[in-house]
Amino acid sequence: MRALLDRFASDYSAAEQKLSGLEDDQSSIHYPTVFLFIGDETGDAIEPMIRSNQQKWDNNAGVIYFHVFSGSGRQSAATSGDGHMGQSAAKVIRVALNGVADGPEDNRTKRRAIGEAFHKEGRHLAELNRALRQVSDTIADYGRLYASFDRLHLAVITRVDDPLTVLVPEISLLAQSIFQQLFKSVQMDLYGLIHEREQSETFGYASAAGISFLRELEGMQRPDYSYSARLQVTGDGLSIPVNHHSSSLFDLVYLLSDRDERGMTTLNGMLDNYEIICHVLLLKNRRRKEAQVQSSEASYNNSSFKNSLMSESGRQGFVSAGLAKVKRPSYSIALTVLYHFFKQLSERLKHEPELGSKEKLAFFGLDAGAIETRTTDMVPGEELLADMAGLLTSGIRYEELRRLTLREAEDALYGDSSAAFFHKHFTGAAEERLHEVKAALELRRTVSRNLREQAGISFYQVAEWSDEKNETGSIPAALRARMRDLVREIDLAQEELERTRELRVDDLKIKRLPFMDKQNLRALTRALFDTVYRMKWQLLRLETELALYRKFIGELEQLHGEYQVRVAQMAGLEAELKETALQSIRMADDYIGQNIFDYYDRITENAMKDFEEKRGKGAFFEERLIGSIEELLALGGQAFAERLADVCRKHILTAEPFAQTFEEELLQRANVSVAYTNRKALSRDELFEKLYRMLEDHAAIHIRLLDYTHEHRYEEKYLFGDRGSEFIRYALGVDDTSRIYKLGCVHEKRRSGVEKLNLMGGFHLEDLMYYRNGKVYYETYLQNGYEFHALDSSLLPELR
Repeated sequence: MRALLDRFASDYSAAEQKLSGLEDDQSSIHYPTVFLFIGDETGDAIEPMIRSNQQKWDNNAGVIYFHVFSGSGRQSAATSGDGHMGQSAAKVIRVALNGVADGPEDNRTKRRAIGEAFHKEGRHLAELNRALRQVSDTIADYGRLYASFDRLHLAVITRVDDPLTVLVPEISLLAQSIFQQLFKSVQMDLYGLIHEREQSETFGYASAAGISFLRELEGMQRPDYSYSARLQVTGDGLSIPVNHHSSSLFDLVYLLSDRDERGMTTLNGMLDNYEIICHVLLLKNRRRKEAQVQSSEASYNNSSFKNSLMSESGRQGFVSAGLAKVKRPSYSIALTVLYHFFKQLSERLKHEPELGSKEKLAFFGLDAGAIETRTTDMVPGEELLADMAGLLTSGIRYEELRRLTLREAEDALYGDSSAAFFHKHFTGAAEERLHEVKAALELRRTVSRNLREQAGISFYQVAEWSDEKNETGSIPAALRARMRDLVREIDLAQEELERTRELRVDDLKIKRLPFMDKQNLRALTRALFDTVYRMKWQLLRLETELALYRKFIGELEQLHGEYQVRVAQMAGLEAELKETALQSIRMADDYIGQNIFDYYDRITENAMKDFEEKRGKGAFFEERLIGSIEELLALGGQAFAERLADVCRKHILTAEPFAQTFEEELLQRANVSVAYTNRKALSRDELFEKLYRMLEDHAAIHIRLLDYTHEHRYEEKYLFGDRGSEFIRYALGVDDTSRIYKLGCVHEKRRSGVEKLNLMGGFHLEDLMYYRNGKVYYETYLQNGYEFHALDSSLLPELR
């Protein structure tokens, strides 16, 4: 169930954030892009980055994700098959360097051994060449998706403490050299992911390995960095040199940690960094409208940004970034609306129709008229008593019977034949027909039919009316009252029958003729059958009616249990929907998530009323929408939840109140419990100020430096959102004359929120807290014989 609810809320949230390209070609990237993931750990980044790009880039189908990993451990198990990621349509190509990392288990020489093994075993280079040429061919197939095919953006992503970082220069330069055969230029950036949270199993070593790569990286970024190796391999196995001369290897290097500049762990750990990378790529490589190109609006300029990071000595600074989002909490809203939609439907089902006891009994087929009809069908007709006149008498004379009681006279006349005749043709027949009554089946059929035909009654009423514990208005109470009446009537009828049978023959009011014995005897027998046996027949009817009630009241208890299960299912589902909604609200930002539950209770109710005004009172219970909830519950709570989510998504969440901009929605929600005349109501300007400050606070840079205001610090900040929205216009105007950083906007035509990307660069390796803390481990491991580098130590930059 939780998976279903998560999928429902995630799909709605994704749909709300997805930029569908409606007059919004800025959500497309201008040049082809390849994400090159190096190392086992970076495999975790691929799927989140695919999802992010699918939401924001209209032409994401042409993006290639290329993963180079060691071929050992969990990544090798996760990457079997054709190289594509599960259900994703994204192009994911993987190359496993099998055997390259099979060095000493204690990591003593692992990094150096990987570097040496890579160059010794030509099969790794050959496989990389084949795979990268496949990437090049695939990009060419998708050329129509891009505005220009002159340049390729190559984003190299790695975890700084991954052993495969020793191969970053080789893999990056090989990829660049192959792509340059198709493109005029390749802009190559490195994104180094730093995991600072303590790792108990690799404590110390991970930090040392990370510093070893950062030391190598500083050398790669020198303006005089050169590299030459025979990296390209032809189909015939011939090697071709790849040369890089006197310039930094990467255009820019971004370092992103799971701790921000304040030393706090980022909310979503590395997931936040993956999204930052996607935003940076869109900022650097977005396609803009001609009108935007010609405007004077501040936009990102890579050359200008890069030059601003350069120190006087010519040393290139590193870059970091922070990302904040202020958006409609669509995930929580979807779950909250789903809960309120369920609750409203449930309340409609619980609404008690104004029915009296007779109507309720009739619903179950147990009203007096129905039971009387059933009794008449089971007890043979009274007219059949006339057949008893044909019974043979014993030949006794009437004069001999005059002093006897009716009981004694019947016995003298017929012995047990009269009683046997009545039992066979009346009592026995009634018992047989009573036995054939399938009370359970009949009761269920009647209730099911009436549930379908009487829209105002649901399983809630069936469960309530059939509840034995319900003292007033319940069917069992009404039936038991009728049964008590029947018992009293039966007792009275039996007493009257007994009194009648004790009457003397002479006391009977019959016409007696002197000396006409036969005629007098016939008059006696007629009177006997008209009184005693008519009373016995009436008593049989009462007993049969009572037996019928007993049959049905027993089944009514079982029926109640069945419908009470449905009620319990609804209660359980309601509790789960409510808890899931409240839990998602608790996880949302305290300010952005305020009043969601109460506000959307009202919004959902109004949306449902509007729908019913257009479609009719019982519209939601039509077959094409929810249909029969009871039938869905019979299939399980999951079936009902799926139908509920589908109808909610199509007919409630698409209603007009859900189409507001995030600013309008948040302002109304913030004031949902405030009276119109209350001066404490939040104004639009106050809301905008809160949102602006929140964005700035949450966009803290994802790296911690020794000196927050280091001398080379350079900042640029960009808003992602609708340039024409009131909030964006407000944000661009705040501190317009006094700000010391560049502020721009990436226009995206959407209403669900706004994002802010802060870029900060100009810092160096020695400015990092990670470097200061890890350097001690690095030097200690070196002193204890660990070999981290495949390079000669003389080629490494000095430790600062």
